[in-house]
This record gives sequence, C-alpha cells and structure tokens, in this order.
Amino acid sequence: MLHDTLDATDRAIVLATQEGLPLAPRPYHAVAESLGLAPEEVMGRMEKLLAAGVIRRIGAVPNHYALGYKANGMTVWDVDDARVSELGRRVGALDFVSHSYRRPRHLPQWPYNLFAMVHGKDRTEVEEKARAIAVLLGDACRGHEILYSSRILKKTGLRFGG
Repeated sequence: MLHDTLDATDRAIVLATQEGLPLAPRPYHAVAESLGLAPEEVMGRMEKLLAAGVIRRIGAVPNHYALGYKANGMTVWDVDDARVSELGRRVGALDFVSHSYRRPRHLPQWPYNLFAMVHGKDRTEVEEKARAIAVLLGDACRGHEILYSSRILKKTGLRFGG
C-alpha cells in the first residue's frame, strides 16, 4: 500500500493522528468521533496501514525532561565488527537504554559503530550507566564517548499535507 493508493478515509486517519493520538482514555474513539467514523473502523484501518508499512509504528514518545531526566547522553562505542550485532542487541535490551543502533565508522576521525541513548537525572547517572554498558561490552570494546544533548530537538517523521 503506497501513499498514492490511500483512500480518502485512510488519508484522513493519517492526517488526524500524525501529530500523535489524543490524550484521552480512549484515543481511537476520539479520533473516530472527530472523523465521523466508527472506532472499530479507525482501529482496523490503522492496523492495516501498520501491516502495510504506511504507518511504521505506534508508540509513546516520552518527554524525558518533563520526567526529570535532565542529562541525555548518546553513548558511542568502538566495538569489534564481528560482535557488534550480537552485542548491540544486548545493549539495546538494557532497561536504561531508550534506543540503540549500528552506524558506519568514518575513519580516522570517527571510529564508533554502536550508538546507545541513555537518560539520567544528571551526568553522573549517565556515566554510571555508560560504565555498565562498558562492562557488558568487555574486551569487544576499544573505546567510547558520551555526547550530551545541549538542546531539545522536536522529533517528527514524514508528514502529509492537508
């Protein structure tokens, strides 16, 4: 299912939800009401759009600052290429890592190939969590850095026009 094959109802649902679901006890019902649709139709169509890849995911995006996490550090790691996939999965499974991914190195300036985002109440907490990642990585890790956020950037995906 491609963008140009969406019918008017699918397109209206995407437009109504692309900024996020309403903060309501029954968000799909609220979307349905705003569009004059049955809640079951909205949920069914969104499920099909998700399965077709038109919608990549439905999930919560917390505001870490509002939750008291003032230090946000992207930890970057120089990990043995033969083990980066396996170790990256283990790092990503840690409860204090919000997301992790593999990226290409850009030698000689940038030797890092594994990234893991860590949030903490302060930099000391982020550094403690980075030490725990270093222990997990063990001998496969040749070095790392912590890149701290200096400002909040609003993250958005592709948006349809009205």
